[in-house]
Amino acid sequence: MASQLERHFGGKVFRTVIPRNVRLAEAPSHGMPGVVFDPNARGSRAYMDFGAEMIERVRALEPEA
Repeated sequence: MASQLERHFGGKVFRTVIPRNVRLAEAPSHGMPGVVFDPNARGSRAYMDFGAEMIERVRALEPEA
């Protein structure tokens, strides 16, 4: 599936993959975001990586001062 998305959308697809993760699924029942509930869970780390990747892309779009 990911390879099909990459073929169709090319560079618009983020590199970071968010895995299914039980710890992230448990977080809402504790009233917490997953990255706070268990910051060391694979899914939490992936969301943090995704955030960093998004910031990197946004900065690349900003004109240089």
